[in-house]
Amino acid sequence: MSDVEMFTDGACRGNPGPGGWGVLLRAGRRERELFGGEPDTTNNRMELTAAIEGLRALRRSCKVELYTDSRYVMQGITEWLEGWKARGWKTSGRKPVKNRDLWQLLDEECQRHEISWHWVRGHTGHEGNERADALANLGIDKLPGK
Repeated sequence: MSDVEMFTDGACRGNPGPGGWGVLLRAGRRERELFGGEPDTTNNRMELTAAIEGLRALRRSCKVELYTDSRYVMQGITEWLEGWKARGWKTSGRKPVKNRDLWQLLDEECQRHEISWHWVRGHTGHEGNERADALANLGIDKLPGK
């Protein structure tokens, strides 16, 4: 059994455009919701930010079951990250890694926890993912001027 279940999602209205991120944390019967937004960003940046902020919110080292609907985040963290680091933050095509700043932050947060990563199909009624999506959209709605 994990200490924490975490559901993360990012949203963007336009890509780039105003974006939001959302996180649902569950530990036993307790739940905590987190969200935020940026006025000019991309969907991928918001997906990464959701995972970073969710992990940052954990005050101690935890076993985490982390659910994301982002193949970009899932493949990046489980398949591509070690190669990027070995190549000095270059892709296999020798180009700079996009969103390197966020990948480095996510990598740092991952060192604090024991994480099992799970990909879920978005917008298919998965309760945790739907709630994270609603929180990400709330992050956009709460931006100044919205």
